[in-house]
Amino acid sequence: MKSKKDTQEISLISIRDLTKVYHTSAGDFPALKGINLEVYPGEFLVIIGKSGAGKTTLINTISGIDHYSSGQIMFGNQQIGAMNEDQLAAWRGKNLGMIYQSFYLMPGLNLINNIALPLDFAGDYQRETTVEKAMELLRMVELEEHAYKFPSQISGGQQQRVAIARALINDPPVIVADEPTGRLDSATAEVILKIFEKLIAQGKTILMVTHDRVFASHASRALEISDGRIVS
Repeated sequence: MKSKKDTQEISLISIRDLTKVYHTSAGDFPALKGINLEVYPGEFLVIIGKSGAGKTTLINTISGIDHYSSGQIMFGNQQIGAMNEDQLAAWRGKNLGMIYQSFYLMPGLNLINNIALPLDFAGDYQRETTVEKAMELLRMVELEEHAYKFPSQISGGQQQRVAIARALINDPPVIVADEPTGRLDSATAEVILKIFEKLIAQGKTILMVTHDRVFASHASRALEISDGRIVS
């Protein structure tokens, strides 16, 4: 597995003094408190933290799903906070593959059409080439024989593998994963991590947050977040 030294010295994602404060009826809640972080091309970075540590908030601000309160996030030469919602959506579609603990598959669509959905949203759906690409991704996650089944007809672990395939349909350089193995048994989680290792070998960059320290051994770099701060 690559380490920071094995990758290019210029970071792909650069985060400076990032804060996020939620304003609630009970008062202000600081979820992120001055995060500084570099993510380098080709690395598998795992950020470990307990529930409430700020993991999901960090992922959501990096992906532009949630707006941060202060600081800066740079993706290459693009400043995430300077983009409007339409620009963020277009940027995400080209640069990020999102994987969540909940699979978010459409129950009324078969696996092929679930994988193709991001291309449809982006206006890039072309039936022959899209179906061919979706099938290729199903082969990668070893689910080709289930292509025309619906999500309810396969297991939870298989659904997560479909969600990974869907995240790759636009060929994004970065995969962002929020507790992707949180609802899976340990054997199935191991399968998912092996897929991640294959993606790193193909040149992808993976940023994963999890509560499980076991996954640190699979990473090229592991950090810990606690109470809204990177502590290691």
